[in-house]
Amino acid sequence: MIPQLPLGASGLSVSALGLGCMGMTDFYGVPDDEESLATFRRAVDLGINFFDTADVYGPHTNEELVGRALRSLKGWPANRDEFVIATKFGLVRGADRAWIGTRGDAPYVKACCDASLRRLGLDHIDLYFQHRVDAKAPIEETVGALKELVQQGKVRAIGLSEAGAETIRRAHAVHPVAALQTEYSLWSRDCEGTTLPVCRELGICFVAYSPLGRGMLTGTVTNNESFAPTDARRGHPRFQGENFEANLRLVEEVRMMGEAKGCSAAQLALAWVAAQNDAPESEDAAEGFSIVPIPGTKRRRYLEQNVAALDVHLSRHDLATLDRLFPPGAAAGERYPAHRMSEVGR
Repeated sequence: MIPQLPLGASGLSVSALGLGCMGMTDFYGVPDDEESLATFRRAVDLGINFFDTADVYGPHTNEELVGRALRSLKGWPANRDEFVIATKFGLVRGADRAWIGTRGDAPYVKACCDASLRRLGLDHIDLYFQHRVDAKAPIEETVGALKELVQQGKVRAIGLSEAGAETIRRAHAVHPVAALQTEYSLWSRDCEGTTLPVCRELGICFVAYSPLGRGMLTGTVTNNESFAPTDARRGHPRFQGENFEANLRLVEEVRMMGEAKGCSAAQLALAWVAAQNDAPESEDAAEGFSIVPIPGTKRRRYLEQNVAALDVHLSRHDLATLDRLFPPGAAAGERYPAHRMSEVGR
């Protein structure tokens, strides 16, 4: 069975590996609802209880799909409390799916929560994230609204996504932040010098999204021309031109190291993220701190491979080798286009 880790000081526990549901409906090629629903149910069978979605995925269709998946589970809704369902607000897209910006004002937060509850078919959200910090709304206003939602029983725990260190501290002073969600992987390690230490200090769960580098660290992405027209990676600098070629060479190192250990590149990359829970700097972390990767997939076979990564043991020598191959900043190119990078670290 998959081990359980604390979700900050919320009193909730989550599986050491979660499931990111975004790609089931958006950003990565053509959706396949039936396979996605089967993947969700298989995740439950394997011991995953932590599922991540957002109102902006689709938009809205991802929450609806997660709601369908939950209702299809054996024992639902009597077993509702066995699951930790996370969703998000704060990124705004238009009816044409174009990006509009960010919002964190109190009326918007409350309206988004009610809408997400309806789409998910739930009476409460276990973990409610602000997807991106709104530069126009003080974080105290946003978290104040989230605190009210907790008091009303609509939300059990609150989180931030891609917030800066000072913002996390200000938010935590208004209401305990249970989780910070930020991109973290072998090729996205900038948080190690900024927000990850704050999470250790304050006892906040660090939820690592894109732990496989948006598929790049699986070693299966070898041609950026093969992406579907709707695939968001077409617009990401790391998947373009010379950056892509340089990153392919980095990933080849992971593939060869995984092959030597008898595992896939993806499993090696996930095992590295999971191993950061036992890093020396985590020994004195505040109670509630943990690192939980949430690789996304809509295919059962990839899900099963990801779960098997928890059984991959990395020695001190393995970890030192990976640190040498993938120091912070090793990946070529920014992880988002410029207009999206401006939204992170606020």
